[in-house]
Amino acid sequence: MATSSRTIRSNAAPAGRTHEAGAPPARPDLHVVTGNRNHSSPVTRGVERLFTWTRTRKAPMLNVVIAMVFLAVCLVGSLTLRTQMVQQAFEQTQVQGHIATLTQDVEDDQAKLDELQASLPRKAQDMGMVPQQGSIAIDLNGYVAANQKERR
Repeated sequence: MATSSRTIRSNAAPAGRTHEAGAPPARPDLHVVTGNRNHSSPVTRGVERLFTWTRTRKAPMLNVVIAMVFLAVCLVGSLTLRTQMVQQAFEQTQVQGHIATLTQDVEDDQAKLDELQASLPRKAQDMGMVPQQGSIAIDLNGYVAANQKERR
C-alpha cells in the first residue's frame, strides 16, 4: 500500500505580519556591510553614509548636491556681504574723522580772521591812518553809460 504525502497550506501569517492572499510578503531591502575602516576620517565616513542613504531613497543624488551647492553659495554670499559692510563702516569712520578735522581747521581759520579784522583799526591807527568821518553812497540803479545813450 502506497501512502501519498499530504501537504497542508494555510493563509495564516506569523504574528505581526499580514499580507493579502496571493501577494508575496514584503522583504526588507538588503545592502552590503563593509568591514570596519579605522583609517578613514569621520568626514569620509559621513560622505559615504550620505551616498548610501541617497541610493536607498527615492530622492536622487542631484537634489542633495543642489542643496549643498545652494548652502555653500549662501554661506559665501553672506561672508562677502558682511566683509563689504565692515569695509564700508571702516571707510565711513575715516571720512567722518577727516570731516571733523577739516571742520576744526575751518573754525580755527575763522577765529584767526575775526581776530585780524578786530585788530585792523588799531593797526591802521598805529600806522598813522585816520578813520573816515562820513560815508558817501552812490546809487547807480538808473545810470546809463554815455556810449549806450548814443546807440539808442
